[in-house]
Amino acid sequence: MGRLDVRGWRWRLARWVLSRQLGANLVLARTLPERSLRWLERERSRFGRILYLVDDDLAAAGSDMTLPDAYRGRMARAAAQQPRLLALADEVVACNPSLAEPLRERHDKVRVMTPPLIAPLPSLEHVTQGPSVERPWCLGFHGTRAHLADLEHIAPALEALQTEREDTELELMLGEHAPPALASLPRTSCPAPLAWQKFRDYQAERRVHIGLAPLLETPFNRGKSFIKFLDIAAMGGVGVYANRAPYTEILEHGVNGLLVDDDSGEWRRCLHWLLEHPGEAHRMAHAAAETARRHVLRELNIGD
Repeated sequence: MGRLDVRGWRWRLARWVLSRQLGANLVLARTLPERSLRWLERERSRFGRILYLVDDDLAAAGSDMTLPDAYRGRMARAAAQQPRLLALADEVVACNPSLAEPLRERHDKVRVMTPPLIAPLPSLEHVTQGPSVERPWCLGFHGTRAHLADLEHIAPALEALQTEREDTELELMLGEHAPPALASLPRTSCPAPLAWQKFRDYQAERRVHIGLAPLLETPFNRGKSFIKFLDIAAMGGVGVYANRAPYTEILEHGVNGLLVDDDSGEWRRCLHWLLEHPGEAHRMAHAAAETARRHVLRELNIGD
């Protein structure tokens, strides 16, 4: 098994490798560059089974006016390409049931594979002591620009927290795309987003105390998975999540995290509560780690 990057100049090497893999099974993720897709359409008979992995509702993203213009345009182009990928695939694998349902109207074989834990779980020593000025607790948001509207919805809670307290740090991994009002808050850092492998390396070293996962009710967000739950657990934190699917599928409020309605005042109260009850935060972080540890990859039985 191997991974091939077909973007840009890498396509020539990838094409050379693929042309020597007669009968190989392929896994396609989200989209392909146009020239790679045209080549695969011509050479489809060379290969065995093709699985197509879908982790976003591309059509919903392409029409969601809350998303950045560039991202929305890219997703619209990906949505226009998707019928060709579906035509190539023997089987489609979606990251959650809500995303799978509409795909079943477009393909005969669609299955669901929710995200597995692929990162090591750290010790939780950093959560054993409550926050202090000397040892502030880190609140982390490690989403992409696709979740800017979600983050901005809870911005008043974060603004209040960072101005009222001196024992918290806020990390927003959005780089220059972080909302200016949040980026200028005291004790706030905005590291640039990282490529997937570099983020995994960063995640293995970085520790957060509280993870932030807001998620507004939109058609695009309904196609999301609970990967953020696993990300927060991998960084040793207890998460505060939007009180809706997909988080309600894996979380029990007050047991392995907190589920919060779309009210910034409620987010503010929950964050203060965790900071004032570090013992409860530690207990929930431990329970979240146990939930993540039990969440294993389910067998797809792709050959049946």
